[in-house]
Amino acid sequence: MSDTQNQPADRAGEEREGDDRNWRRHGARYRARRRAVDILFEAEARDIDPVAVVEDRTELSRVDAHGVAPIASYTRDIVTGTAEQLDTIDETIERYLSETWELNRLPAVDRAILRVGVWEILFNPEVDGATAVVEGVELAAQYGSDVAAPYIHAVLDDVVQAGSALSPFAEPVSDPESDPQFTPEDPTVDAEPRPASAADPGPGPTRSEDSSDA
Repeated sequence: MSDTQNQPADRAGEEREGDDRNWRRHGARYRARRRAVDILFEAEARDIDPVAVVEDRTELSRVDAHGVAPIASYTRDIVTGTAEQLDTIDETIERYLSETWELNRLPAVDRAILRVGVWEILFNPEVDGATAVVEGVELAAQYGSDVAAPYIHAVLDDVVQAGSALSPFAEPVSDPESDPQFTPEDPTVDAEPRPASAADPGPGPTRSEDSSDA
């Protein structure tokens, strides 16, 4: 058989191997994050509690005719945790966005991705910061706006870098304002937060007047 005749089978084999690699890479937790983003997006669009969306889909999934997949436990954890800590999460995002960007002006799917990532970094000690950043950027590249991945990476990375100060699971540290005798062991340590411009990817996303996220 000629090499030309072998080519379609070779390409098919390569595609199957690629699908297998993607499936292994996009495991259960990635799919749980993706569905959590979808639920947070829907809840914001409908102006309802995202936990109510989880409960609604859970009920629908119990009837095969509805064709709704069951809610993974980690999806539920993300949505519930994000809803409970939304104020802290949004304040953290705004702290590390560029000063020229506003959280409520970002595309809604970008907001949902950022909220999932920040919840994992701050409130899920089982997920290391690097993983949360990588998964957030992956979601942004697939589902976010054209400029989503760079600035979502910048914000999440800044949150990770400041994680020792922000995370409720971090060890308590002395406050120089409350303890006048406090002196950092390392004089090069800067206790001030990183400036918002550290997460400035450039001009904000352009938005058309008929955008659904406006």
